[in-house]
Amino acid sequence: MRHVLSAVVQNVPGVLAHVSGMLASRGYNIDSLAVGETEEPHLSRMTFVLVGDDRVLEQVRKQLEKIVTVVRVDDISSQDYVERDLMLLKVRAAPAARRTEIRELVDIFRGRIVDVGSDEIMVEISGRESKIEAFIGRMRPYGIIELVRTGRIAMVRGCGQASDQAPASPTP
Repeated sequence: MRHVLSAVVQNVPGVLAHVSGMLASRGYNIDSLAVGETEEPHLSRMTFVLVGDDRVLEQVRKQLEKIVTVVRVDDISSQDYVERDLMLLKVRAAPAARRTEIRELVDIFRGRIVDVGSDEIMVEISGRESKIEAFIGRMRPYGIIELVRTGRIAMVRGCGQASDQAPASPTP
């Protein structure tokens, strides 16, 4: 089973190495990892995608919670959440009909052409993992030159997990 975990950590040097090293030393494979600053500059959010049963998930969670720099760990996949992946893809596209075909596919997948070279096009696309995978599949016949992905990021819908504070009341 695929699990999405979100860990809020202190934004200090070495946290990523410590967390990923702990997971690797215990034989857990990280399918995807994205890290970035949160709304609070002294905190970062690490979003992991791990594959395993509930026992594996619980062990990973317990190990993460033991690390001093980890503030909170949430199993996002057990909640109603939105996830996204960002990809840049460079594909062969000699001028002519192939460029038109590629442009049409980019539009269908709601992507953007962000750079055009003499024989290639660079595309930016974001969305669920399945959308990204489907787009990659459609681009393979054209000749993918290079591809880079961010890994999944995810956020729980509503305001339940986003903050422990109640929303501020509007001013009159």
